[in-house]
Amino acid sequence: MNFALLLFSLLVITGIVTALDAVYFGRHRAAGSKEPWWIEYPKSFFPVILIVFLVRSFVVEPFKIPSGSMIPTLLVGDYILVNKYTYGIRLPILNTKIISIHEPKRGDVMVFRYPDDPSVDYIKRVVGLPGDKIAYEGKRLTINGHEVPEHYTGDYLLKDRIEYLKEYTETLGKVKHSILLDPSEPAATTYVKQYPDRQDCIYNNNGVMCTVPPGHYFMMGDNRDNSSDSRVWGFVPEANIIGKAFFIWFNFSQLGRFGRLN
Repeated sequence: MNFALLLFSLLVITGIVTALDAVYFGRHRAAGSKEPWWIEYPKSFFPVILIVFLVRSFVVEPFKIPSGSMIPTLLVGDYILVNKYTYGIRLPILNTKIISIHEPKRGDVMVFRYPDDPSVDYIKRVVGLPGDKIAYEGKRLTINGHEVPEHYTGDYLLKDRIEYLKEYTETLGKVKHSILLDPSEPAATTYVKQYPDRQDCIYNNNGVMCTVPPGHYFMMGDNRDNSSDSRVWGFVPEANIIGKAFFIWFNFSQLGRFGRLN
């Protein structure tokens, strides 16, 4: 379900009823008579829907983490807030940018529309910016010929699978964050889709090398061996960006999950 479109439709319907009552129905209603329900309810809900629509479209939008691809930064069931204006002001529904503010930076956790199916929202970390040469070979990340710093911090227990993965601290630009590597998984990407600009990537038995096209971004999950990301389905166009994830506000399974993201 496209919630933004549903919200916009409700806003239009309640707004029309409110406007018609102001200019016509209200003037022809007998003094002291009660408003009919089909006018009373839309008029009551219109200001609430308007505020929710404006906040969700231009300020913040809630998002629920559906998978484990961003573990350990984000866990399944985390409810997060997405800043809608960090990367610019966009028209609701159309998602067309009308005012530029900031560009995505390496290390940002970004929500975007999945290139294969724009009706689905994805969340990953920004690794490659337009023009970057990205290499992920032997499970080591290199950007423009420089290895991204990382150091081993210990084992990480996946509680739902009772499995230990290797945890590292990685530094992307000014952002330090944790990543997980599964020693049992191969370094090479075993399944790759046909996607636009695929000719800008070279796959081998040790991983992948890509040059990020103009106006696109290379995204990866922090759970590196358990993430379907740009290594599989390609680059994220600038037009698909929704916003920057910045805050965890709730998780029903772990009530202590609260705070800003790395």
